[in-house]
Amino acid sequence: MSTTAALSPAEILALPAMPTAQQAFAALNIGPTAGYQLIADGEFPIEVLRLGRAFRVRRADLLAVVGLAEQAAADEDEDAEPDAA
Repeated sequence: MSTTAALSPAEILALPAMPTAQQAFAALNIGPTAGYQLIADGEFPIEVLRLGRAFRVRRADLLAVVGLAEQAAADEDEDAEPDAA
């Protein structure tokens, strides 16, 4: 039996633009068996994209579900603002 540790908010914010289903499961603190069953049943809380044999989700959708969308936007705004001279 394999268990996946839940991801911290910082780890979720650091995910790529198209995280794997397993990364999404970890972000949502869902085990892989339950996660894949939710996908198969059409009940996963995020749209899942199938790319060949891989399942991916959009990072923006994942951030919205876990409540980190505003944090990500604030972080992007900080990165975009030039330093005042």
